[in-house]
Amino acid sequence: MVETQVVLLDRLELRVVPRRWIFADQRRVEIDAHFAARCQTQPLWNGRVLLLHEFSISADVFRGAYLETDFASFLAWRDWGCPDAAIRNCFSLGAVRGADGAFLLGVMADHTANAGKIYFPGGTPDPTDVAGDTVDLYGSVIRELAEETGLAVDLMQVQPGWYAVLAGARIAMIKLLQSPLPAAELRARVLVHLAQESSPELADIRIVGTPDQFDPLMPAFVTAFLRYIWQ
Repeated sequence: MVETQVVLLDRLELRVVPRRWIFADQRRVEIDAHFAARCQTQPLWNGRVLLLHEFSISADVFRGAYLETDFASFLAWRDWGCPDAAIRNCFSLGAVRGADGAFLLGVMADHTANAGKIYFPGGTPDPTDVAGDTVDLYGSVIRELAEETGLAVDLMQVQPGWYAVLAGARIAMIKLLQSPLPAAELRARVLVHLAQESSPELADIRIVGTPDQFDPLMPAFVTAFLRYIWQ
């Protein structure tokens, strides 16, 4: 089992650096074959994503550098057990908490690469999250939250700082978003949004208010964050 650690951060300083990924170059034929096989059962799109290749934490500041690659290479690396140990999937999530203290978690739809998994809205950053050479994970949170749930961040109180959950090859950067509405009302709004989408990323939305509502399909970075918040 991968050990997880939650670190409270004041801010992020992230940039993208032009760099070739040796793993993707050396295993190109295998990667393409793997992606073609995955596409036989899921309509995946080979877009561009950003992966972290170096980072440090000092004085409550997380500094890191990303490289750009294709989704097929990222997917193969992930599915094959993350063979390049220097790479991290450092992604952002929006943890929406209702006025009653319960959180909203999305159930990923069957057509996605994370089918069935249950976690907060968000995802791996891509080139649209870059301004100059700066990677904007907060902007990514806002975009993903709107796309996946239809919820607008301007109706919530954005909590300062970030919660970084270090979980092996994955680093979840979680932004806490406090809503004035109870979780049940938020869920109802999200369900209306999903019903209007032709191919929503989420199949459902869960309300989680206590550890006894944890599900085995919730990744360790989700349950570690919630336990940290509730402790």
